[in-house]
Amino acid sequence: MDELLRIETMLHYEKLARHSGFVVIAGIDEAGRGPLAGPVVAAACVLHEQPIFIGLNDSKKVSEKNRNRLFDEIIEKAITFGIGLADHKEIDEINILNATKKAMERAIAQLNPLPDFLLIDAVRLSNVAIQQRSITKGDSLSFSIAAASILAKVTRDRLMVELSELYPQYNFAKHKGYGTKEHYEAIKLHGLCAIHRRTFTKGYR
Repeated sequence: MDELLRIETMLHYEKLARHSGFVVIAGIDEAGRGPLAGPVVAAACVLHEQPIFIGLNDSKKVSEKNRNRLFDEIIEKAITFGIGLADHKEIDEINILNATKKAMERAIAQLNPLPDFLLIDAVRLSNVAIQQRSITKGDSLSFSIAAASILAKVTRDRLMVELSELYPQYNFAKHKGYGTKEHYEAIKLHGLCAIHRRTFTKGYR
């Protein structure tokens, strides 16, 4: 019962949007704004009106095992979802905030049906002609945004595991490109590789 109450609380913003007449409500979030390497990945997700995914929360608060379980459940049960990314080159060219927005726009473009309202974690998308609400810490407050955060996080983590096989000396599978002590030591030893963000690693070669 406590879990169902928590879910009901996290549907607050979705209910507000529906009471205002919106029907197709998408949650949007990203993963990978902070790492030194790899892409930023965004996800957009439209859920049914009364979704129940036990344990769904901000992806940072969910174990890897449960993230993978929830990823499969969301993919199976969502009305529609989309995943977009912006790679390290685009991040360096237009900066991480604009690259994040581009990734979000690409995720939204994959949705079918297209949403008539967006709930976005801490970002506003001026290039998207859909009414929207930006929610600070939305991945902890909105069920739809939390679902998108799971999709984005799991997708990016799996991609970094694949990239780790191409660049084993950096151990991306472990730290996913974030600036851990181990990662910085690998950069000092091996230099930068092709997927490092140059604007995040100034002073290194």
